[in-house]
Amino acid sequence: MDTTRHYKNHFEDYSTSVSHNIIENNCMIHDEFKSLLTLEIKKLMKTLKENEKKWYNNDDYSVYTGSAGIAFTLYYYGKYYNDSAYIKTATDILKKCATNFKSKHKVTFLTGVVGPLALAAVILYSQGKKEEMEQLIFNGVSYSSSNHCQSPLMYSWHDKEYIGGAHGIAGVLYLLLQARHYLTQVQIDNYLKPSLYYLQRLQFSSGNFPSSTGNPSDKLIQWCHGAPGISILFCLAYKVFEDNTFLETAIRCGEVTWERGLLKKGYSICHGVAGNGYTFIYLFQQTKDVKYLYRACKFAEWCFHYGSHQNRCPDRPFSLFEGLAGVIYFLLDVQQPHLAKFPTYDITIEQ
Repeated sequence: MDTTRHYKNHFEDYSTSVSHNIIENNCMIHDEFKSLLTLEIKKLMKTLKENEKKWYNNDDYSVYTGSAGIAFTLYYYGKYYNDSAYIKTATDILKKCATNFKSKHKVTFLTGVVGPLALAAVILYSQGKKEEMEQLIFNGVSYSSSNHCQSPLMYSWHDKEYIGGAHGIAGVLYLLLQARHYLTQVQIDNYLKPSLYYLQRLQFSSGNFPSSTGNPSDKLIQWCHGAPGISILFCLAYKVFEDNTFLETAIRCGEVTWERGLLKKGYSICHGVAGNGYTFIYLFQQTKDVKYLYRACKFAEWCFHYGSHQNRCPDRPFSLFEGLAGVIYFLLDVQQPHLAKFPTYDITIEQ
């Protein structure tokens, strides 16, 4: 096995004997493990706060790598532990972000098409402009047709047809599925479902996916590229369409993530162990199989040793998607796995 990108997973897989002090019989996190989570979260939050001056480097106010993302974690922490001081700090940071966005006439949200699509889905709902959502479908159809793609929907970023959750079609489909109530049944049947079936055909025998179309490399196992982000998509696809093959695809993604998901790259939610841990949270939510909750807890346990297992320091070491803030967010989510959601990736749209 090529272990140049990941550490060998020496964690014992789920059994009742190894999970008795991690998971309760009712599929809730055991108080003993929850205490460990709280201890580590507070320790990591202390480190984050001690480096506050470094949050604002390079005038980055984005959710992805800037202070807005850190504010998102502070708010979540404050809500979970009922600490108003963190909520106030988060509010103050976001006010500063809003002021700077206004002065620069520029608003950024994550990277690539996925973030803007998430915002579009929410904004379009509030305005009731179904035709704008249809335009998003039209763009994917137009690109696919013009470039003779095998998938009825396809998008490109930096001249590549990416597959994964951050920059690729998997992320677009995930958000379109959440906004499916604004699409016609014809659009769902002719574009969304066939695009999902197209993605299934790209899955490697290992369970992983290529990072882009035409790329034969089976290397990247991270939320932004590879099985982890795509597993989340197919969990939702199974919930929506009740097609067992979608769940099978998600489960195969989960197996390769368990095997190869302890990354040497680090701990981040975008391309690290914390992001890979969300694979198991979503599989647990969909299947109710306690094995996946146990696996999420073991990836969380790996994060207890933050900084010890990575071959380089992140470019933005305190940010939500590349750094410490995202790890804290993941550990908070593990404490309440039934409600957990990958930050900024899930949208709530009322009907």
